[in-house]
Amino acid sequence: MDYAVDDRLDNKQRANLESIIINEVQLLLAEKRTSLAALRTGIAVIALPITVISVLIATSKYYDIVHVIHLIVPLLTLCAALIFLGSYLIIRSIIRIRHYDWHISEIKRKHSTISDFID
Repeated sequence: MDYAVDDRLDNKQRANLESIIINEVQLLLAEKRTSLAALRTGIAVIALPITVISVLIATSKYYDIVHVIHLIVPLLTLCAALIFLGSYLIIRSIIRIRHYDWHISEIKRKHSTISDFID
């Protein structure tokens, strides 16, 4: 409901509507915070396989790959799975963050009196 469209609201109804709108924005911001936490988790999940592979490369002169292939293949498979999981978390989080930003901008556009409080 837009204030410019409906001027029949009294002060109590306007205050109630403003509090509902602010609560809706707070909910969207909480969801955005959750998506940012998932993004941070995805970055950490991707960092782990990169670190493991870096250690393997740095210590490669101390072992022969043919003798430890039975250990390296499962390890690299696990690293690939972690990279896939981290990428999924990052992409999903970015999409959701953009979705929440779009919803917040729509609320700001529809309720111009509230937009001063929402940055």
